[in-house]
Amino acid sequence: MFKNAKDDYLNWLVIFGATILVLEILFFNRGLIFSLFISLGMVYLGRRKAGSKRGKLLLFGGVVFFVLSILNMMTFKFLLLAILLHFFIQFVQSKRNPKKFTVDIRKSEQEKQEETIIREKPLFENILFGQQKTPLGVYEWNDVNIQAGIGDTIIDLSYTMLPKGETVIFIRNLIGNIQILVPYEIEVSVHHSCVAGSATVFNNHQSKIFNQVYHLITPEYDQAEQKVKIFTSLVVGNLEVSRI
Repeated sequence: MFKNAKDDYLNWLVIFGATILVLEILFFNRGLIFSLFISLGMVYLGRRKAGSKRGKLLLFGGVVFFVLSILNMMTFKFLLLAILLHFFIQFVQSKRNPKKFTVDIRKSEQEKQEETIIREKPLFENILFGQQKTPLGVYEWNDVNIQAGIGDTIIDLSYTMLPKGETVIFIRNLIGNIQILVPYEIEVSVHHSCVAGSATVFNNHQSKIFNQVYHLITPEYDQAEQKVKIFTSLVVGNLEVSRI
C-alpha cells in the first residue's frame, strides 16, 4: 500500500513538472528552446573542432550556457523545491512514527541457509567528466551499465573472452562520443537514441541525427551463441560500432 502511494506521488510529481515545463515554454519563457538549441549547437561544434582553440572555447561556452539555461528554468526551481519538500515531509513523518526494531537472537532455518552474494568490480564507473576505456591488454569481461556526463567511452571487445549467450552494454551519455570495437565472429544488436550527432554501425552511416531512435541488428543475431546487445543514449555526440 505504501509503495502504491509512493508511486502515485512520483507520477503526480512528474505530471505536474511536465505541465510547468510546457507552460513555461509557451507563456513565460519562450526563448528557452532557442537558448537550449544554441548551447547544444555550440557544444556539438566544439566537439567536432576539439583540436583547435576555437573548438575548446565553443565547447566550454556551450556547457556554461546550457547549465545557466537549466538553472534559470522555473521547472528546475520547482523540482528543487519539490525535492526539499519531499525530504521535509519524510523527516516529519519519521518523527511522528519512528521505526521500531526488535532483536531476535534465534536464527531461523532460512537465515542459516542464506544465499551468498559476490560483489564484482565493474569495468566502468559513473563519471561527470573524462574519458573511460577498456584496458589495452587482456581483461575479464563484465556487462556494462553506466551513466556519464561529458566525455568519451571506448570499449574494445577484442581483448576479452565474452561468455556464451547475450552480453549487454548499456551507456547513457550527456555529451561525448561512444566507440565500441566488436570481433568479426560476434553478432550485434544496437539500440541507439540521440538528440544531435552522428552514428556509424559497421557499413551503416548516418552523418546527421536529430532527435532519432533506431535499432540495427546483424542477420544471425537470434541464432548466435555469442552476441552483444548494445543500448546507447546521447544528447550530443557520435556513436561508432565497428569490427576489429
